[in-house]
Amino acid sequence: MIYSDVRDGLKTQPRRWLITGAAGFIGSNLIEALLGLGQDVVGLDNFSTGFQSNLDEIRASVSEDDWRRFSFIRGDIREIEVCRSACDSVDVVLHQAALGSVPRSIDDPIASHASNVTGFLNMLVAARDGGVQRFVYAASSSTYGDHPMLPRVEGIIGRPLSPYAVTKYANELYADVFARCYGFSNIGLRYFNVFGRRQNPGGAYAAVIPKWVAGMIRGEPIVINGDGRTSRDFCYIENVVQANLLAATVADVRALNEIYNVAVGAATTLNELISAIRECLVERYPMVVGCTPIYQEFRAGDVPHSVADISKARTMLGYEPTHPVAKGLVDSVAWYADRFG
Repeated sequence: MIYSDVRDGLKTQPRRWLITGAAGFIGSNLIEALLGLGQDVVGLDNFSTGFQSNLDEIRASVSEDDWRRFSFIRGDIREIEVCRSACDSVDVVLHQAALGSVPRSIDDPIASHASNVTGFLNMLVAARDGGVQRFVYAASSSTYGDHPMLPRVEGIIGRPLSPYAVTKYANELYADVFARCYGFSNIGLRYFNVFGRRQNPGGAYAAVIPKWVAGMIRGEPIVINGDGRTSRDFCYIENVVQANLLAATVADVRALNEIYNVAVGAATTLNELISAIRECLVERYPMVVGCTPIYQEFRAGDVPHSVADISKARTMLGYEPTHPVAKGLVDSVAWYADRFG
């Protein structure tokens, strides 16, 4: 399968899609891509972590004809009737809604469970009963837990290190059971440290890239948990959009009811990441050249290193990341600088 062929095929065979977490970072990027491909899209969000501004930005970026194919439901996946209504006459669900963040789940495990497990089960039931043809959901690399093996391979996981990891693993178990018990076609995508435009730089649980970009521009302290040698497989949003569309349209039945890593397959340390962001900003903001991070205690629930083996997604889905970290950072940093400079 070639991604360009998938995009061309969608243009000639439009479907009706439901995106949960529609006003969030990943959800809004999926909506923008689908509308640009001539698809009919329903968005569902309760604005607990999403923003109206993300939907406004989509509207400004697409044509009026495209925007008319979008409808929005303000609702909560913790309410089963909301989920049933959202799944009405839908062909494909891309389920992104969740309460993210390891620290948030440690602070409030009940809230994480309610959204990430109860909400997920509600969506599975509603999609099954509504006749949805394909259910693609956001899984997480946190599922690998304490297993030391690198790179991460889908079939080998350890013990969860946070309530958030437990909730995302529970999603995979429920999806597998729904495939076995009801023949319900689904695919889980284990995201590795996704970044890009519309990722929120504010709040207590902000992801490091937008938080650090905004902090450097504003002259705020840049804090690293640990010694900076911690590494992650940072994955630009365009790669994630590609993986979702491939998973939603793959025809090979052997690819269904499986879990796939979504990453670039390369590790970047936090020290390297700081340097790369600084290089992207220095021409526009010369003062960042002197920005040095403050190191503090390693954060509970985190792992020291994480990098993905993406061979399964390559083989079964045709996934091929188009944006390595450096290329994704150039686009992302420019977007943040325009908005938070």
